[in-house]
Amino acid sequence: MVKSMTGYGKKSIEVGDTRLHVEIRSVNHRFLDISAKLPRNLLFIEENLKRKIRELLSRGRIDLFITVNGQGIFEKKVDVDWPILDQYMKKLNEIKGRYELTGDISIDMVTKLEDVFSVQEVEENSNELQEALVNSVEDSLNRLIVMRAAEGKRLESDLIERITKISDILEKLEERRPYVVEEYRERIRLRIEEHIKEEISPDQTRILQEVGLLAEKGDVTEEFTRLHSHLSQFTQILKLDEPIGRRLDFIVQEMHREVNTIGSKSNDAKVTEWVIDLKSEIEKMKEQVQNVE
Repeated sequence: MVKSMTGYGKKSIEVGDTRLHVEIRSVNHRFLDISAKLPRNLLFIEENLKRKIRELLSRGRIDLFITVNGQGIFEKKVDVDWPILDQYMKKLNEIKGRYELTGDISIDMVTKLEDVFSVQEVEENSNELQEALVNSVEDSLNRLIVMRAAEGKRLESDLIERITKISDILEKLEERRPYVVEEYRERIRLRIEEHIKEEISPDQTRILQEVGLLAEKGDVTEEFTRLHSHLSQFTQILKLDEPIGRRLDFIVQEMHREVNTIGSKSNDAKVTEWVIDLKSEIEKMKEQVQNVE
């Protein structure tokens, strides 16, 4: 089963006065690369969310975005360090008495004292919000997976179509191959006759053997056999219910190598034309395979 590495999913949910919004998207990548952008006060749950992604996805560049509007998991509260403030007040009164100063100690003066006030973040509905956040990420992941599966079906359909076209071209090449080999032999024979200025007789076995050896160098039987094998393997791998992108990419590279060899051995205009068509189809397959998980 072909699965694409391209997908998108999102989910928004409200818990009390807090609104959670989750987005997750994926594109092709050689490995599984996860990037998470969360508010600072949610960083403690980041690894847990990444672990859930790893459980469901094997390859791709994954971007997770989480925004929180409202109170959030933590509520900010102002705290007063009373012992410090008591010491400040005591010392201020001592200063007034020692230097016979007048005036009251005002609230404005107190607010300017260092280390008296601090802002603390206190957990508020922590368990409920964490559970809602994890569920939202899971829902977004499932939607992304559905999208990747749908895109995978389109990729599979296109790849099968390419395989069919390649098979048709190979069939034409194999039908023409005997004529190409015979024409190649005849060209070699004529060139030798032109060189030695006489017709090759049947008993000149040595020369005929050399003609045969040269003709064999232009034979592409092995390349055709390997190409058919690659096509068969490719088709079988498409049916596997596991990540298959890397294996498909390797086979496509091998197919390209065999077609290049066929092209280098060819001296026939029609064969060269078909080789170009083969390269074009294989290149399109390579582009599609890059996005298979």
